[in-house]
Amino acid sequence: MQLAGHVSRPQRLYQREMTGAPVQTTRLYYVHDPMCSWCWGFRPAWLDLRARLPQDLELTTWVGGLAPDSDQPMDPALREQLQATWQRITQKIPGTHFNFDFWTRNTPRRSTYPACRAAIAARQMADLEAEMTYAIQQAYYLKARNPSDLDTLIACANEIGLDEQDFVTRMGSQRLQEDFIHELHQVHAIGVNSFPSLVLETGPTRFNIPIHYTSADTMLDDIRGLLAQSHTHT
Repeated sequence: MQLAGHVSRPQRLYQREMTGAPVQTTRLYYVHDPMCSWCWGFRPAWLDLRARLPQDLELTTWVGGLAPDSDQPMDPALREQLQATWQRITQKIPGTHFNFDFWTRNTPRRSTYPACRAAIAARQMADLEAEMTYAIQQAYYLKARNPSDLDTLIACANEIGLDEQDFVTRMGSQRLQEDFIHELHQVHAIGVNSFPSLVLETGPTRFNIPIHYTSADTMLDDIRGLLAQSHTHT
């Protein structure tokens, strides 16, 4: 996980052998978790970057799944570690806010998979993954509600206008679980193991785009530069 202000360059993750006519695909993958605090801090820079991406660049958003389903209360040491992370993010990314009442109003669990499935369900129901993710982030970080609980996720679904019964049915379905597991495999296949992550695919090659939490400019320059390189090789 890279901190704001950390300077690095894109790294090649993968290049597959090409046979026959080259297939020129250009796609940016954004991998996140609705309950990832660094993703919450990254949100303003991500929205700026997304709005400025080249129009012909396809965008795919996937959830990465930080923590599996669990009914167990979070270990006290982990609670302290996450609260320290929230404090660190407020220092590293100006303007990021957290409601620390979460830690006294709830029984926290290290379980982000339900929120990830909720994001996929919103995507499948009405292409509202981004809206669901934001609703979950607001519930968690600003309203001190627990997105590990289904009731919180149902409230988020209502807030963005999803049909409640359809949402609840999907959340309990084996099909959604299978879709989520498949997505986790796809995330692993493109070399992502931390969140947030950006991966640019140009033809047979994938590049990791270093995350900059306070500005979209460097990320956009990296993407444009790699796209220009790929065009000169076609």
